[in-house]
Amino acid sequence: MKKLINDVENVVKEQLEGMALAHPELTVKFEPYYVYRSDAPVKGKVAIISGGGSGHEPMHGGFVGKGMLDGACPGEVFTSPTPDQMYECAKAVDSGEGVLFIVKNYTGDVMNFEAAAELVASEGIKVQNILIDDDVAVKDSLYTAGRRGVGTTVLAEKIVGAAAEAGYNLEKCSDLCRKVNQYGRSFGVALTSCTVPAAGKPTFELAEDEVEMGIGIHGEPGTHRMPIKPIDEMTEYSALQIIDDPAYTRTVREWDGSDWAEKKLVDVPFAKGDKVIAFVNSMGGTPVSELYTIYKKLDEVCKDKGITIVRNLIGPYITSLEMQGFSITLLKADDEILKFWDAPVKTPGLTW
Repeated sequence: MKKLINDVENVVKEQLEGMALAHPELTVKFEPYYVYRSDAPVKGKVAIISGGGSGHEPMHGGFVGKGMLDGACPGEVFTSPTPDQMYECAKAVDSGEGVLFIVKNYTGDVMNFEAAAELVASEGIKVQNILIDDDVAVKDSLYTAGRRGVGTTVLAEKIVGAAAEAGYNLEKCSDLCRKVNQYGRSFGVALTSCTVPAAGKPTFELAEDEVEMGIGIHGEPGTHRMPIKPIDEMTEYSALQIIDDPAYTRTVREWDGSDWAEKKLVDVPFAKGDKVIAFVNSMGGTPVSELYTIYKKLDEVCKDKGITIVRNLIGPYITSLEMQGFSITLLKADDEILKFWDAPVKTPGLTW
């Protein structure tokens, strides 16, 4: 294992210490870990919080700031944060307008964010959990029951964060986040594995001429392995998995103010005439120059399907340590989504 670390046990702590020094506009707490805007709580504003295992930076801590997240809760590498992290973070950033937890669909994250929501509600703080489960590759995986939460998470944090900054209340923020999830789909490809520091060896093995199609952000298996192809072929395959994905129905649990209630949701398929935000993401080890080749082919595939890319995001925004690979996310974009996508944002990981 070759990594730029000191002691394995202190990886996340030392990275957070460096982040705190580099970004004085953020406040970093260590017992337990959480990161939040130094100007929080922002009066009259719903607080948006997300979190998950470390190793996916800049998600989530790098997206804390004006126009995006109010707080983020980092777990150990590829390990869910604990309920006390979300609880303390929520108390630090709540202005009285309530807290929205944006939760990726991984079993540990779901369980711990639900426990945190109950703790937060017991303090009289309005709270809601909205799930992101946008990965079209697999229905169930090592980490999930149902589709995994991947690239749409970044888009939801930007769009809902801007809406909260603009004055949306908790119910409207929740509705918007739910819609973004229903409108977004993702698919990922790995060329190599990655190494979790505590494990000291690659999560899985790929032959020199193999790629894993439909990979998860923790190195979970995808749909199949195949010999590496020219990038246009792999891009087209990935894009069509997203574009041709039919309506997807699932049941989610959301907080109704006093208890959990089940809600049935249906993802909206893509159709000719749609406008989309296209997100081409590096898994950490893929240079941005190669992502532009992917974007070129993605634009061609979308045009062939009668879909117009009206906004894009290209770069390493939701990574998997040093994994070589990419993911594609398409988000159907209406006027509300585009308005808040275009709104100003100022965070360590995303600024315009």
